[in-house]
Amino acid sequence: MDNDRPQFRSPFYRPCPHMVASAQGAPQRSTGNSLKAIFAGGVTGGLEICITFPTEYVKTQLQLDERAGVAKRYKGPIDCVKVTVNDYGVRGLYRGLPVLLYGSIPKSAVRFGAFEEFKSWYAVDGVLTPDKRLLCGLGAGVCEAIFAVTPMETLKVKFINDQTSANPKFKGFFHGVREIIKHQGIRGTYQGLTPTIMKQGSNQAIRFFVVESLKDMYKGGNPDKKVPLLLTGVFGGFAGACSVFGNTPIDVIKTRLQGLDAHKYKNTFDCAVKIFKNEGLGAFYKGTVPRLSRVCLDVAITFMIYDSLKAAIDKMWPTN
Repeated sequence: MDNDRPQFRSPFYRPCPHMVASAQGAPQRSTGNSLKAIFAGGVTGGLEICITFPTEYVKTQLQLDERAGVAKRYKGPIDCVKVTVNDYGVRGLYRGLPVLLYGSIPKSAVRFGAFEEFKSWYAVDGVLTPDKRLLCGLGAGVCEAIFAVTPMETLKVKFINDQTSANPKFKGFFHGVREIIKHQGIRGTYQGLTPTIMKQGSNQAIRFFVVESLKDMYKGGNPDKKVPLLLTGVFGGFAGACSVFGNTPIDVIKTRLQGLDAHKYKNTFDCAVKIFKNEGLGAFYKGTVPRLSRVCLDVAITFMIYDSLKAAIDKMWPTN
């Protein structure tokens, strides 16, 4: 074959950044970073959910409370905690924890692994441009929504919702899963997929964008400058708050579609319309306060634990 012969290129052809870097003699991207991110992310997810689960429980209860045709049970977050502890003891605040624990490990592993993989595609000298930060965060959120979050969240909401019923049906995690699949099939664990993708995609797009941007601002153009662990936590908490105010309405819709009354809604749009007509605009921000406290703490802890674990793993397993 004649190497001097001109080759046709489509006007729409754009080489991937990592291919260009390789062609210019830069080191090719290594899958090692993605594997380390998956491991560190999985451990991070397990630790984080054990710390923050009670606030997740309260948030979900408040979002399920005062549905159309059902009398309001809780006066607010503190009252929800009091009623739960009085009725079920402190352990009641951890009802549904196994579901999230089983799901949080793969969720966090997928999230950080996917972000690291996408980052390796688009980063130049380890730095992402603002638009690429949003894109990589969005991709990480969509991946975790499909592969981990939707079934985990559906089961969690059903377990918490079941506790408030007159005659709870689920005796435990595995019994509950069997009952759900028996009566609703695998599809029963994928209720609310569309709003979950919207929620997780926007969540991670916002969070990774804010955290990565704040880290870059602190480094001031010096990629070797280390960000203090506590400051990483502050960045994470602020990023969490941004995501809460940005997508709580989506979270409320998702929760309704995953609850035991999900059959009342035809789809995501129908759910949104019925909430607005029956409960008003304010209903889309139910659970904002407990969600805000949980998410800020959650994201701060997550990024602190993840960065610490990743740094330790990097020392034991150096990669390019």
